[in-house]
Amino acid sequence: MFYNKRILYMIGFVIFAISISGCATNQTTLAATQTSSQSVPDASTETPVSIEKPELGKYFQGSKGAFVLYDLNHNRYIRYNPTRCAERFIPASTYKIPNAMIGLETGVIPDENYVIKWDGTKYDYPTWNKDQTLKTAIRNSVVWYFQELARRVGEEKEQYYVDAVKYGNQDISGPIDSFWLNGGLRISADEQVEFLKRLYMNDLPFSQRTMNIVKEIIVMEKTDSYQLSGKTGSAQQVTPHEGWYIGYLETNGDVYFFATNYENVNPDGMASGDTAMNISKNILQDLRFIHQ
Repeated sequence: MFYNKRILYMIGFVIFAISISGCATNQTTLAATQTSSQSVPDASTETPVSIEKPELGKYFQGSKGAFVLYDLNHNRYIRYNPTRCAERFIPASTYKIPNAMIGLETGVIPDENYVIKWDGTKYDYPTWNKDQTLKTAIRNSVVWYFQELARRVGEEKEQYYVDAVKYGNQDISGPIDSFWLNGGLRISADEQVEFLKRLYMNDLPFSQRTMNIVKEIIVMEKTDSYQLSGKTGSAQQVTPHEGWYIGYLETNGDVYFFATNYENVNPDGMASGDTAMNISKNILQDLRFIHQ
């Protein structure tokens, strides 16, 4: 009788232990399930839609050209000539945007109102022939101001930030005061758009103050219905000549980042940033992002 009771007691203990183990396993499984449910990828990581618009070629009037736009809210790209959108060209004065940030971040200039004195050299553009601030130099695309800025920054720091930004091919070979005009630096229209997206999202390796200052001084138009920020570029010191206009349009609660590049088909012809800007505005109107 004693052994029977002991056996029954042992059986009961085993059953109890198994039930406790089962509860612990269920709790572990539940915790794992909860942890897994918290790591579901965000929908914003979805692959963007890509749309090709060959009909936009009419705005280039026979010139070789490219146009790319990224629609932030709808996560989509619109391109004319996707092959050329991925091809790298010298950035010319569009490089003034990162150049300005590098100057501010390194402390070479303290703010957008810092004056660099005109040295008396006569230029073809009357607006260049006077003292300049960073703000006026961006607005009037004053090359000599940014050349002096780059000289003061120096090659080592310039290269550091070009690498940190991953700007185009990151090649600043050539004179430190003109590598973006006639040196080794190259960038594609696609890369220009990605750079502008990072600037807008405050995702560049610069302080918030630096990015805020530059975003403010590149505003070109401000109306009741939209704000247009950007920079032109005219590559006249290399062949073929290239015209650039890059920027972003804020309107109706959305942001459209874009880059236009074109090449003058006439070997002796010029390609200007102003022409690229006009092409861009015509396309933005065609796409109904800007309304007359």
